[in-house]
Amino acid sequence: MEIVQFEDIRTEFMTRAQQAVYCNVSTVDPKGRPRSRVMHVVWDGSTGWVITSPGSHKRHHLAMNPYVSLAYISNPMKPVYADCTAEWVDAVEEKHRVWELHKVIPPPLGFDPTPHYGTIEHKHFGLLKFTPWRIELAELGSESLVWRPTLK
Repeated sequence: MEIVQFEDIRTEFMTRAQQAVYCNVSTVDPKGRPRSRVMHVVWDGSTGWVITSPGSHKRHHLAMNPYVSLAYISNPMKPVYADCTAEWVDAVEEKHRVWELHKVIPPPLGFDPTPHYGTIEHKHFGLLKFTPWRIELAELGSESLVWRPTLK
């Protein structure tokens, strides 16, 4: 079933994401091969944020193909899939904002990045933004709820 407004799935989406905490994120390498890894995504509305190393393989993959697919499967009967575009964010103000966002969200989803990175200037601190072009809340035996943002 197509959902028009993100707000119509927001509560269920956040519940499932928070229960899972970690999700599988797939990118495509420069040879066109998929590559999966586990990541900790913090959601701010319909925008996902990941603190991750800017020197990782992800940077090379995303430079060639900015599309990622996320799968939350803490409950295999009710998975969540978020297909997104990914972009590295270098704006200092946004880095500070997302740093603080991680700190105010209750654990286990939220966390204080300070013990890991010290500051946003740390060489391994990079900020990835995930902007969904499709979110699916699936449920075995029921019709999936699918949200696609309105293109501007």
